Amino acid sequence: MSSGLFLSFEGVEGGGKSTQLRRLEQHLRDRGYPVTVNIEPGGTAIGKQIRRILLDAAHGHLSPVAELLLFFASRAQAVDEVIRPALAAGHIVLSDRYTDSTLVYQGVARGLGASVVRTLETVACRGVGPRLTLVLDMDVEAGLARARARNSQAAHSETRLDDESLDFHRKVRRAYHDLSAEEPARVILVNAAQHPDAVFVDILQRVEPLLAPLSLPAASLE
Repeated sequence: MSSGLFLSFEGVEGGGKSTQLRRLEQHLRDRGYPVTVNIEPGGTAIGKQIRRILLDAAHGHLSPVAELLLFFASRAQAVDEVIRPALAAGHIVLSDRYTDSTLVYQGVARGLGASVVRTLETVACRGVGPRLTLVLDMDVEAGLARARARNSQAAHSETRLDDESLDFHRKVRRAYHDLSAEEPARVILVNAAQHPDAVFVDILQRVEPLLAPLSLPAASLE
């Protein structure tokens, strides 16, 4: 379908996925690779408006089904406007979350079921999915402590999911582990409790083998 490469970053709150994604982005750009970044929810002008609804702590009354549909609305727009064109142009697409987040947060932790998520994925994503998914994994209490410390230092209201119960976040983490067990070649658990430099080394070891077959500028990850 494309000459590019689609990678997604997932993980528990506070696991550092956004930081590691940006680090990989810069690393690839420094070596001449064309890179496109997608952020979920968000990634497009429409997606940013949906993000404000989904993540604002003031919207605690948002129903699980409405939440699910909004995530896929943002994703469908990103597929058409950002991801599919970038892959067709031979870019490496790095997505800060994708459908795996919806599977674990809404499908499992919200109890809506994987089959509902997969049905909507077929409609919204139309076969566009990551070749490799890196799950930044760590103890949920430690991750939430990181996330809440970050939130306290920034003037924003995007804490609705961070503010969910400890049991909710434990379900999310277990669901990521289950996904990795079901799809071990695609969904890779990365120990996010390590020093960030060690985390990045682990990420590079997983990404490097996928670059050689691409029709991209010659580069080295060494």
